[in-house]
Amino acid sequence: MNYGYYNGEYAPLDELKAPVTDRAFYFGDGVYDVTTYVNGGYFALDDHFERFENSCRLIDIEPAWSREEMTRIFDRLVELTKPEGDALIYFQASRGNALRDHKYGELTPSFMAYCKPLKRVDMYGYVKMRTEEDIRFEMCNVKTLNLLPNVLAAQRAKKEGCYETVFHRGQTVTEGSHSSVMIISGGKVVIPPLSNHILPSVTRKYVLRICEENGLPHEVRTFTVDEMMRADEVIVGSASAMFRRVSHIDGKPVGGGAEKLYGRLAGEYSKLYNS
Repeated sequence: MNYGYYNGEYAPLDELKAPVTDRAFYFGDGVYDVTTYVNGGYFALDDHFERFENSCRLIDIEPAWSREEMTRIFDRLVELTKPEGDALIYFQASRGNALRDHKYGELTPSFMAYCKPLKRVDMYGYVKMRTEEDIRFEMCNVKTLNLLPNVLAAQRAKKEGCYETVFHRGQTVTEGSHSSVMIISGGKVVIPPLSNHILPSVTRKYVLRICEENGLPHEVRTFTVDEMMRADEVIVGSASAMFRRVSHIDGKPVGGGAEKLYGRLAGEYSKLYNS
């Protein structure tokens, strides 16, 4: 059974209660993050805490919980949920509870988290994607609860038999609806630069670190939809699904031309994930 936590209370997730005055209900006024519990420990937990705390401050929420307190909550959720293998830990902060008003005063932030079992993906498998113009707002670097365009794009992908929608602004690729997107082109791993149009993905961060530490050819730069369609490999990744290659985009075959470099990247990431 999956368990959740809200402001001091633990309960089975479908029984967990929160007041309707939580500003997350009214406005999506909050932020979230996701980490994984792997081999008896959390993968890249400090990186996820850092991003979570930064997202809080970018929308004027002062984090009210130490990393130690959050880790204790996660530990208890894992203990209650009893996953047989890996687990996903979702956590979010909202601005707090108050009657509906766009403006806000001094509020005590609310904290929610839950744990559920996680099935590990095959990093050497393939998925399909589709493209779509990025109509999201100008704060995509904040891991906000305001995800309606992402939700609709992910649903359109599902209806078309795709794993993911990849967004682009004009010709420039930004990211997926729930994942980061990278390519292998010209013998190099191409990683998008951080900006207000993409989330500072932890998977992206570790791919870059692996490239730097293992001497894998790489560069940080933007790339276009046309270059992505011609790339040797297209890679889609997230905290809960590591990363995989893409076989088709908009129904057209892509990738399959950099098996050796992709294999090295995937092998090093797998070793790091399991360490």
